[in-house]
Amino acid sequence: MTDLKAAATATMAKAYSPYSKFKVGAAILTEAGNIYTGCNVENISYGLTLCAERNAITAAIAAEGPEMKLTEVVITNHNEAGESGACSPCGACRQFLMEFSSPETIVRYPGETGEVTTKAMDLLPDSFNF
Repeated sequence: MTDLKAAATATMAKAYSPYSKFKVGAAILTEAGNIYTGCNVENISYGLTLCAERNAITAAIAAEGPEMKLTEVVITNHNEAGESGACSPCGACRQFLMEFSSPETIVRYPGETGEVTTKAMDLLPDSFNF
């Protein structure tokens, strides 16, 4: 987990967040043992903003292909003052995580009272599937 947190934090520094001033980084570990990272990339048209989690997952898919499965996800953030705040994955990211998760995939993110560790399936218990 330490490597994932360091990778997420390093990538968070590269986030493009001129509107919210809220930088987010994500690092994922795949079943193949590879680490991929992503950061949030905002757009003046907020609906086009891409979250760190989805950017990390798409990097993994580009490298490993559509059979890629997540083992662990770590999310970090900080605001303009450099302070971290509670930041669970958004609904779109939760569904995206579920698409590539196993029942045991772990997700770690900053909560109100410290780091939260949970399973992806607990973040979205009734995720959409066919």
